[in-house]
Amino acid sequence: MTKEVYMHLQHSESVVAQMAATVFAGLIQGQKVNPADEEELVERSISIAIKLANRAEQLIKSDEEWIKKDTGLAFLGG
Repeated sequence: MTKEVYMHLQHSESVVAQMAATVFAGLIQGQKVNPADEEELVERSISIAIKLANRAEQLIKSDEEWIKKDTGLAFLGG
């Protein structure tokens, strides 16, 4: 029987994990994955997902980043 694994991922971690799964699916589409290649593909998928998340963080301002906390007014800049 397989050992159960318990995780508690933060929201951002679960988003990157989902992105990595999507990238992984794209990488393996149309090819057979053997155990020797699997680890490399997992690492590559996670690396790409992290790059995507970091780039999105640089380019996209969330609602919370645009709201001035003390007055509730929107502002530009930091």
